[in-house]
Amino acid sequence: MEVQEIMTAKVITVGQDEPVTAAARLLRRWNLGALPVTDSAGRLRGVLTDRDIVLRCLALDNDPADTRVSEVMSRAVVTARPGDSVQSAAALMAREQLRRLPVAENGRLVGMVTACDLARREKLDAEFAEAMRGISANPARK
Repeated sequence: MEVQEIMTAKVITVGQDEPVTAAARLLRRWNLGALPVTDSAGRLRGVLTDRDIVLRCLALDNDPADTRVSEVMSRAVVTARPGDSVQSAAALMAREQLRRLPVAENGRLVGMVTACDLARREKLDAEFAEAMRGISANPARK
C-alpha cells in the first residue's frame, strides 16, 4: 500500500507571511495541532505547531498579531512522497517521533499522513504497532 492511498489530500495550510494570530485561528477552527506552511507558489516551507506558537512567540512576549508565521515555524520538515510505502512512512514517523507527516511531490505539499491515518488501515500489523510505540515514546527515556 502506498502513502497516497491513506493520506488526506485536502490539507489546511497557512502562508509563511501570515501573522501568527491567523494561524492560531486556523488551528482552533479546524481543531488541529499543526499546519503545513507554504509560500505563494504552494511549496512547503515548514510546519507550525501550537507548541511553536507558545514557545517561540508567546513565551518570548512577542505580539502574535505582529509576528509572521515564518518567524516561529519549524523549518526542518521531514516529508514522504505519495508513492512511498505506508510501511516506510510509518517507520519514518516512528524514527522522527512525528504524529503528522507532510506528503510532498517536487517540493509542493500534496497531502498529510497522520497517526490516525495509519490506525485506519485495515490490518493493524506489527509495523504499525512499532510505529505507534516510536511516535509515542518519551525521548528522555530512549
